[in-house]
Amino acid sequence: MTQQVAILDDEEIVVRTPEEFHRAPKMYQKMLISQVMINSEGELSGGDDYTMMFLPMAPNAEERQVCAERAVEEYDHYKIGKRILADIGVDTTYMETQRLEDRNLFADQGLHTCTTWAERGVFSYIGEEAALLMIREFADSSYKPWAEAVRTIILDERVHIAHGARVCRNLAATEEGREQLQAAVDRLWPTFIGVFGNPNSKKAELAIRYGLRKTTNAQARDEWIKTVSQRITNLGLRVPVTEGV
Repeated sequence: MTQQVAILDDEEIVVRTPEEFHRAPKMYQKMLISQVMINSEGELSGGDDYTMMFLPMAPNAEERQVCAERAVEEYDHYKIGKRILADIGVDTTYMETQRLEDRNLFADQGLHTCTTWAERGVFSYIGEEAALLMIREFADSSYKPWAEAVRTIILDERVHIAHGARVCRNLAATEEGREQLQAAVDRLWPTFIGVFGNPNSKKAELAIRYGLRKTTNAQARDEWIKTVSQRITNLGLRVPVTEGV
């Protein structure tokens, strides 16, 4: 039987192997599994977004290729999370047979219902910044196998955001394009805010104590708003009002 020893309040937590993971506090185990599961589900759904939603609306072969390349990276990110979870006894293969709309992640938030090329750009330039912000925190995770694994994901996500920026800048060159972008920002903004969850979450505070995160939900949300607000105004657009901020 695996013996668990309590971690004192003034101690740093470092977990270097799956074997050490199983000796960590139960709440630590539960929170790490949830964190990697949510991220992996998001990456798998991201691959589906690029192939099923963005690729069909791409205006030319060049943009279709970009969507296909980004999809490959998203699926690879899912496989990274799948491997990390498999090493600690968690199987995610059931996700691979689910339809995009049946997955739990943001199922009721409209994240996977972009209908215009402007929304495709905003999704990557503005929305994927939220994902990158969180993944950067994972790179300092107290669970070292996860911290090491996400470094590849970070590099790819930067490229995803750069492609979204290119799409947005091209559209922002005309008044019609800016109108399309503004409509996209306004519609998707509440969904992006929802990605950060409950701003008063006690679980987020515990995740910080365990070294699984660096910021609370509210802090992460505010940092994201500061970053993307500069991008939005630079495009000649209006930043939507966020309630409670």
